[in-house]
Amino acid sequence: MALALRFDQLLRDRVITNFRHLAELGQISRARASHVMNLVYLAPDIQEQILFLPRTERGRDPIHFRQLQPLTRLLDWRKQRALWRQLCLATQHTSR
Repeated sequence: MALALRFDQLLRDRVITNFRHLAELGQISRARASHVMNLVYLAPDIQEQILFLPRTERGRDPIHFRQLQPLTRLLDWRKQRALWRQLCLATQHTSR
């Protein structure tokens, strides 16, 4: 999430002009840069919650990037929030 916000700021400030430059900067593919940038379409409160998720000390992160992609395709923030709540609930149950 932090990377998406940083990339977005670089594009807005015209420090970087396109996704190719973003990909080079982040040392990722253009497709991955596009996927990362999709995170800026999440509702601001979801972005904030993602940024402040607790650090994973052991094992895998409870929420994965691929789980967030379907949310980014929804323009309705209410629908995003509903899916986000479901995702959070599901990860709480599996992490116990």
